[in-house]
Amino acid sequence: MRALILAAGLGERMRPLTERTPKPLLPAGGKPLIVWHLEKLAALGVHEVVVNTSWLAAQFPPALGNGARWGLHLHYIYEGAVPLETGGGILNALPLLADPPGAPFLVVNGDIWTDYDFARLPREPAGEAHLVLVDNPPQHPHGDFVLDRGRVREAGAPRLTFAGIGLYRPSLFDPWRRIIGDAPGADETPPRFKLAPLLRAAMARDAVTGEHHRGTWTDVGTPQRLDELDRMLEGKGGQSAFSPGEKAL
Repeated sequence: MRALILAAGLGERMRPLTERTPKPLLPAGGKPLIVWHLEKLAALGVHEVVVNTSWLAAQFPPALGNGARWGLHLHYIYEGAVPLETGGGILNALPLLADPPGAPFLVVNGDIWTDYDFARLPREPAGEAHLVLVDNPPQHPHGDFVLDRGRVREAGAPRLTFAGIGLYRPSLFDPWRRIIGDAPGADETPPRFKLAPLLRAAMARDAVTGEHHRGTWTDVGTPQRLDELDRMLEGKGGQSAFSPGEKAL
């Protein structure tokens, strides 16, 4: 299995911290946020990892190298000054992710921290995607999707928040043009679009499974949340200070 870490965001809500450092390289618990993911991927047995970049992209190779220190081989993809969004970023990276052709791959947002064990992910999703969902944090109280007996739905209750961790088949992206239509960015080269419309279309086909992670998870979207995460990790030597079901916020 191969993996993609989404690291191309502009980090606008994290300024001034991100004026000189891309968000995934901001430290928490003594190491950059992205390194927590690299360590988990290495422990899972993943060897090929793609990192998409945009804002301050030149800082990633000096900070992470070729991945050898974790037993990984890192591939960097520069998306340009304007990121391709989640869907466009994954589509752009597909040639490096689907190996062998049609094989599922793992995608994780570079600006989250979690104690979720990537080994819990299925090796093969039952449909076109498998999503990790978490309890709704204070900054996102209405959630994203519904988990219904192992299937993820767009409508219903109670709602959970997408954790930014997913296992996908390349086939999820086959109908992207029909689904995205003429949305802004779709006609650019490479195209720029969000992942959510593709996931919703797959949910309508009953092709998305999921699971509820009740442990620690945080979207490091503000300097305050980064500071809270850093203090929590430093206080516990990098281990979660929260019991299952509690939040890091």
